Amino acid sequence: MSTGSTVEIKVHDQACRGCEMCVDICPTKVFDFDEEKRLCTVGHAEDCIACLSCAYICPSGAITHDNYHQVKNFYRDLEFSKRMGKFL
Repeated sequence: MSTGSTVEIKVHDQACRGCEMCVDICPTKVFDFDEEKRLCTVGHAEDCIACLSCAYICPSGAITHDNYHQVKNFYRDLEFSKRMGKFL
C-alpha cells in the first residue's frame, strides 16, 4: 500500500526545547536545527517515512504528524522504501 503523498510534520515552536533529540533519532534526516532560534525545524518533510520516532522521543511533545498511514513494517511500503533508498 502506498501513501502517495508527503507526511505533514509540524514542530511547535513554543513547545520545542531545542534538545535536538529529534534531529539525532530521525533515520532520514528530516529535521534541521536553527542555531539562532535554538529550535528544531522540519527541513526535509518529503523524506519522512512516518516511523514516528521523533514524536515518541520528544520530551515536550512538540512534534505532530498528519496525512500518513501508520504501517508497523514501514519498510514494506513501496513509497517509504523509495524514500529510504537514498539513505542506504
